[in-house]
Amino acid sequence: MSSAALRTGGAPARGAARRAGPGVGRPGALWVLPGLVFFCLFAVLPLGLVAYLSFTSWDGLGTPRFVGGQNWSRLAGDGLMHQAVGLSAGLTAANWAVQTPISLLLGVWAAGRQRNRAVLAAVFFVPLLLSSAAIAIIWKSLLDPNFGPLAQIGPWLGLSDAGVLGGAGSAFLVIVLVTAWQFIPFHMLLYQSGARQIPESLYQAARIDGAGTLRSFRHITLPQLRHTVTMSSVLMVVGSLTYFETVLILTGGGPGTATTIVPYLMYRSGFVGWEMGYSAAIAATLVIAATAVSLVMVRLTGFGAMRSTREGM
Repeated sequence: MSSAALRTGGAPARGAARRAGPGVGRPGALWVLPGLVFFCLFAVLPLGLVAYLSFTSWDGLGTPRFVGGQNWSRLAGDGLMHQAVGLSAGLTAANWAVQTPISLLLGVWAAGRQRNRAVLAAVFFVPLLLSSAAIAIIWKSLLDPNFGPLAQIGPWLGLSDAGVLGGAGSAFLVIVLVTAWQFIPFHMLLYQSGARQIPESLYQAARIDGAGTLRSFRHITLPQLRHTVTMSSVLMVVGSLTYFETVLILTGGGPGTATTIVPYLMYRSGFVGWEMGYSAAIAATLVIAATAVSLVMVRLTGFGAMRSTREGM
């Protein structure tokens, strides 16, 4: 290499990399292309088709017929849709209120280095390995008022012959508990990972200052996990707005329409009533609502800025 090249810090090598093409010296658009194609095929294109179908009348067999905003006008005045929105909002709030504190406490506890905690954390994670359909079938069998274990103790608990799934309030509560049993392990894993990233020096300093376990949890653990709480909450809210298998198998939207949430109403309108256009309008509304809620949560919590929680260390 010439002295000029040495003075310029290897400029000829960089120039050769630039002449070799955009994919050799630095990442280019080709690196993004596979992911972009996948996203367009499985996200943008289906959403576009749903948006188009929401302005049509289609029974799923013939040719869609354009009807303008009739489906959207019907959606705005549909009392069952209003009830489904309220139930979905209630289910989302109940899931967050139940799952967040339990997941947080279990995750922080599982972050300990003791061997027994690792074993129990692995056991707690088992429900997440099962499919939602399998879990719903298992719980429906357990709660069966005629043949399940609950049939033996139901009279002692004052339950009716219809069991817990026969009452509007109890059926809703069962859905909340079953989904919590399934998804708490996932959020526990998030909090476990976040808790293990907290520097031990913070707790050592707190112990020197005389802080106990509760004060350390309040003033160190919770502030350090605020971004994890936001991420977990967004996933929890979006997931709650899209629950389907649990409601379909456990309650079938009943008793009556007591557990008919928006995703189940979408299914019933499209695949039972054969109103694909109206079902597409419900689906588009669900996508818009889930996206809006996620953006609002990220905006209000400052999660998008991702400010460091370890400044000054």
